[in-house]
This record gives sequence, structure tokens and C-alpha cells, in this order.
Amino acid sequence: QVQLVESGGGLVQPGGSLRLSCAASGSIFSINVMGWYRQAPGKQRELVAAITSGGSTNYADSVKGRFTISRDNRASTMYLQMNTLKPEDTAVYYCAANRGPSLSYVNNYWGQGTQVSVSS
Repeated sequence: QVQLVESGGGLVQPGGSLRLSCAASGSIFSINVMGWYRQAPGKQRELVAAITSGGSTNYADSVKGRFTISRDNRASTMYLQMNTLKPEDTAVYYCAANRGPSLSYVNNYWGQGTQVSVSS
């Protein structure tokens, strides 16, 4: 099994920045792709960004140019640098991981989520 723990959420003003972290533990050798999803109230959970162990990435159109996903394989940690935040970025952000290679569906393992709120 794999355990994922997110940190770094909070309240930020529009135009501000936040950095989310996701620490993986357990059977981390089985992890190939890691990603971030988000779910806003009344909306479906959506993929924000994903990254392979080799560094290939996939981003949602809504965050391209503003968010950057990265990964430290030795530390078993993934990051999401979020810049120029907008109110519509407000959501619970979830860390996810896959055994397989897909950058579009990352859903074998889930973290508990961290709240990101963008408001003045």
C-alpha cells in the first residue's frame, strides 16, 4: 500500500502564490505517475497536473502557465507551485498516484486533501 499526505494549503489573495507538497510512504517502489486533482463545491473532481517518474508532465488547460508540477523521486515527494491564483482555483486539492503510466488518469492511491481558498 501507498500512503499520501498533502500539505501547504491555505487562504491566499487573488494573484498570490501557494506551494503544495505531497509526501509518499509505504510501497513507493510501485509508484509510476503522481498527480494533483481538485474538487470545488458542487463540481466533479478534475485532474490539475500529473508527472511521471521521468519528469513528463500533463496540465489542465485552466492552469497552464500558472501552475508547475515537480517531483523529487529520492525524497518521494511531489510539489505543485501555484502562481497567479484566481478565485476559481478554490477547491480541495488531492494528491494521487498510479502504478501505471497514464498521465490522464491517476487514481490508484489518494491523499486526504488540502483546502486551497483564493479570496480577497
